[in-house]
Amino acid sequence: MHPLATPLLSGFLLGLSLIIAIGAQNAFILRQGLLRQHVFVLCLICAMSDALLIVAGVAGLGTLISQSPTLITVVTVGGAAFLFTYAVIAFRRALRPQAMHAASKGKGDLRSAIAACLAFTFLNPHVYLDTVVLLGSLSAQFEGHARIAYGAGAVVASFVWFFGLGYGARLLQPVFARPAAWRMLDVAIGLVMAAIGVSLLSSL
Repeated sequence: MHPLATPLLSGFLLGLSLIIAIGAQNAFILRQGLLRQHVFVLCLICAMSDALLIVAGVAGLGTLISQSPTLITVVTVGGAAFLFTYAVIAFRRALRPQAMHAASKGKGDLRSAIAACLAFTFLNPHVYLDTVVLLGSLSAQFEGHARIAYGAGAVVASFVWFFGLGYGARLLQPVFARPAAWRMLDVAIGLVMAAIGVSLLSSL
């Protein structure tokens, strides 16, 4: 086995395990994938954002952020406020599932979708704690090229997951041909957003 295979696989599996849990970002990409709206752009933004944060963490930024409780608090409060707002929007959509069913035939605004995607990514402190702090600190067990391979594995995991989620969502479209399915999805998204927001505030 190649000496870089172990750190590469380690980074890939850890990176995948951190992002595979259903969260705000994943719920957003799932919904956009079902609508087939700007899937490539949004998946690329999520994957590239993760890659940027992972590289920063492996380069040593994780230690710096973990020592700045003020920065973490600011991001936490801002992220919770955004998540609560989006939860309300999701619950309002659930009251009119027929409108969402019709929207699946059209294209939403790209600028708004990108803004929401960036907010889900960078206003969530868990993103920093997972990618920058946790992945970054664990990379310390490797040196030189092995450390680079570890970071590369985590980056590849992000690309595989987000593009798989975004484009794989369309396999569920027969299920979401019914307005009731959209209502259930938006209620679930609203609950996920609200739950994450509460967990963020309770962690302060």
